[in-house]
Amino acid sequence: MTIEGPVKLLRVYIGEATKWHGQPLYMAILLKARERGLAGGTVLRGVAGYGANSIIHTANILRLSEDLPMVIEFVDNAEKIQAFLPVLDEMVQEGLILLLDAELVHYRSSKG
Repeated sequence: MTIEGPVKLLRVYIGEATKWHGQPLYMAILLKARERGLAGGTVLRGVAGYGANSIIHTANILRLSEDLPMVIEFVDNAEKIQAFLPVLDEMVQEGLILLLDAELVHYRSSKG
């Protein structure tokens, strides 16, 4: 797969404990994006954060949270990202979806 030049960076902020049809939402989103042919995705687990409800979730041992913040990031061309947004709208009932313009500098695979 080759992508270059201007791309979109899609970030999805959700809670770790959120489920989608019995599996973690972050994993369901990642699998759905792969199924839809997005160039790649990464799930990041935050050590602390808060959202619209202002409740702080932290990995601090004294306040160990079972609902840490999760960020799922995707980079691809605008058309693929735009086509994926309705899927996210259905899946993400609580959280934040952010879309940014980005310039792709380097994207290579070890497979020819």
